[in-house]
Amino acid sequence: MHALSGDSVQLRFALPAEPLRRFVTTYYRTDVVCSVRRPWLEDWLHPEWANLRFLGAVSAQSVIGPGPLAPCPAFTVTGPTSRAVRFRLSSGHSWGIGLLPLGWARLVAAGACDYADRFVDGAADPVFATFAPLAEAIAQSSGDHAEELALIEAHMARLLDGPALPGEAAILEVHAALVDPDTLTVADIAARVGMQVRSLERLSRRAFGFPPKLLLRRQRFLRSVAQFMMDPSRKWLGTLDCTYHDQSHFVRDFRRFMGMSPSEYARLPKPLLAAAAQARMAAAGQAVQGLHAPTP
Repeated sequence: MHALSGDSVQLRFALPAEPLRRFVTTYYRTDVVCSVRRPWLEDWLHPEWANLRFLGAVSAQSVIGPGPLAPCPAFTVTGPTSRAVRFRLSSGHSWGIGLLPLGWARLVAAGACDYADRFVDGAADPVFATFAPLAEAIAQSSGDHAEELALIEAHMARLLDGPALPGEAAILEVHAALVDPDTLTVADIAARVGMQVRSLERLSRRAFGFPPKLLLRRQRFLRSVAQFMMDPSRKWLGTLDCTYHDQSHFVRDFRRFMGMSPSEYARLPKPLLAAAAQARMAAAGQAVQGLHAPTP
């Protein structure tokens, strides 16, 4: 439990069953109690893979990148992101499902690039109709953690029970290359997976949401941020990924992905993300969702 000035946050992460770990990062429940002095807790999400969020009675507002906050629907689908997500949550509990690129490719009949850096109402978009029964079941449940987690696990197991689709092996190979710190260039990925660069670009946009060059840059950035999230007392210079040329190189990436400088971000309160990094690391071995590697 993380407490701040009367506010409290509890995040609980659960790994999916072994056969589903190539598709899903974690299932996670967020319980928030806001203090009497303010109705919201606010934080910033780092760039990550797609997420399905079931907010129930929780009020939420969000914006990806710069701009004003907008209300989030009860069933919010957020595509893969390359910008920080500023968000607010009211008191209550909500659930989320993190989708890996292969999970998106298997479950969503649309390219990830069509939903990149934006969120939509999953109940109003027919592309996400297979999740509607789950959203309704969670909304009608008792609020018990074990009961709701079981609903999610059973529904995802049903959706993912089936033979592999064409191209799934290539998605796994590209994803493995992306999360490997030794992969430095798009040519490295293409050589590793035995694919022409143009074909790699098409696959990357369809399953991952962005071109591979931007994804490599994002992974490098996330490796550095993860080090900071696990130990905010460290100086940024001590968290930099070894592939950064210097600190100014990192600062440019930080501004690209978070819309602010590292020092500005360090000064911000992180009532949800600080708790999430520790809980995610304990449950799944990674502090941020974008660093999860798929199970082969």
